[in-house]
Amino acid sequence: MRLILILILLFFVAAGVVLGALNADLVGYDFAFARMQLPKGAALLGALLIGWLLGGLTAWLGMSVRLRRQQRQAGRAAAKASASA
Repeated sequence: MRLILILILLFFVAAGVVLGALNADLVGYDFAFARMQLPKGAALLGALLIGWLLGGLTAWLGMSVRLRRQQRQAGRAAAKASASA
């Protein structure tokens, strides 16, 4: 199983290197506060990384809010059960 994961990782690393090499042209990005010139491949991989991180953060926050709500409800139910007993 570990060998398969290593092979998959190497495949994606190689694909990233090829993507970066084939898209070496510089592209200008103008943000309101800064200007940047990046290779297309680096910009694409950077956008992918930022999207992956933001998606993970959103999923984590959504789960933690849900778990906190469930813990509060369980605490209320336990308090109610101990008060009635």
